[in-house]
Amino acid sequence: QVQLVESGGGLVQAGGSLRLSCAASGRTFNSYAMGWFRQAPGKERTIVAAFSSSGDNTYYADSVKGRFTISKDNAENTVYLQMNNLKPEDTAVYYCAATTTRGIYLYAANYDYWGQGTQVTVSS
Repeated sequence: QVQLVESGGGLVQAGGSLRLSCAASGRTFNSYAMGWFRQAPGKERTIVAAFSSSGDNTYYADSVKGRFTISKDNAENTVYLQMNNLKPEDTAVYYCAATTTRGIYLYAANYDYWGQGTQVTVSS
């Protein structure tokens, strides 16, 4: 069983930055495929960024390319999402997700474990 705990959300003005953290349990964290998703009210949960199980591939949604960076610290069992130049349309609940299946995954259905979510609100 993998447990994920997110932190780092909050209220920020447009143009500001936040860093989300996702602490994971499990002795094989370095082999997990990880993803950050977001869900705005009334909308479906969509991928923001993903990290492959091998650790050498990343994916970013077009809407966040050049602004967001996903990174992974295997020593700390933590994955991060650095978010810069935030926009009001980035407002959502952000979720961390993990799967022990090898690869890189872009859809929520591919992930087996989820955090509780953290709210990010960007004011204009």
